[in-house]
Amino acid sequence: MEILIAVTKNCPHRTLLEHELQNAWLPYKVAYFEEHPELLEKYHVKHSPLLIVDGKVESIETKEILDIINELKIRDKDISKIRTPKRAKNFMVPKGIGSESGLVEVDTTWGSIQPMQAAQNVVTIGEQEVYHHQKMNLSIIDIRKASTTDGVSIPGSKSIPYDELAGRMDELDKTYPNIFFCNGPQCPQSSTAIKNLLNADFPADRILYYRGGMHDWITMGLPVQRL
Repeated sequence: MEILIAVTKNCPHRTLLEHELQNAWLPYKVAYFEEHPELLEKYHVKHSPLLIVDGKVESIETKEILDIINELKIRDKDISKIRTPKRAKNFMVPKGIGSESGLVEVDTTWGSIQPMQAAQNVVTIGEQEVYHHQKMNLSIIDIRKASTTDGVSIPGSKSIPYDELAGRMDELDKTYPNIFFCNGPQCPQSSTAIKNLLNADFPADRILYYRGGMHDWITMGLPVQRL
């Protein structure tokens, strides 16, 4: 995605537009009409600032800028087009290679890459926090469907498939946060389950999202339990 701010040198709105693009982590360039008069001829719009994306004028109204930038953030997150193409026969859970421990095979082509945060006000955690939950015998929920587990899970976890979770909230810990995990950064089962819980009014401060899931757990060399 190529973003261009076309402005006059004395435009009072340029700083605001740059600030919003920087906060959204969207790369951009600035071109001044005084130095690039061809822009006026190309776009037939004499307005400052112009927000031009991939050669198309997206906005000429300053009041629309925040809405446009939010749309661009969503569009910019789709990185599937630069991923390795999906294999005809893929697998979700890393598999051991031969008889030598510590070597695994990972399929990089399945699923869809998930955002770091599953939902607003839900904290994303890593392996250290999962290990702490294990030692404290706290709630760790494997929300994968049985057909996607490959017969392994995180020790001490309890299986509640994501499409059953909202109806089984009485099985969740209400006094301490529950960890939810699936098959990792490419797997949407956790984020779907968490959104379902929030929609059912389960408190966000009782939800922890282990985004790494089985992918990171296994590739970190951590022990698994057989199902």
